[in-house]
Amino acid sequence: MRVLLLVLIILSSVALAADDRRDRALHCEEIKQKVRFIHSRMRAGYTRAEGERMEEELRRLRALRAKACR
Repeated sequence: MRVLLLVLIILSSVALAADDRRDRALHCEEIKQKVRFIHSRMRAGYTRAEGERMEEELRRLRALRAKACR
C-alpha cells in the first residue's frame, strides 16, 4: 500500500512539473510575441509620446522575458 502511494505521489509530481514547463513555455512565447508586435508597430512609425511608451513597454517585456524564458 505504501509503495503504491509513493508511486502515485511521484507520478503526480512529474505531471505537475511537465505542466509547469509547458505553462512557462507558453508564457515565454506570449512575451516574445508582444515584443515582435511592438517592433512591427515601431517600424510603421510613431509619435514621440508613442515611442516613449513603446520603449518603456519593451523594457518591461525584456525584463519579464529574462525571467520567464530561461
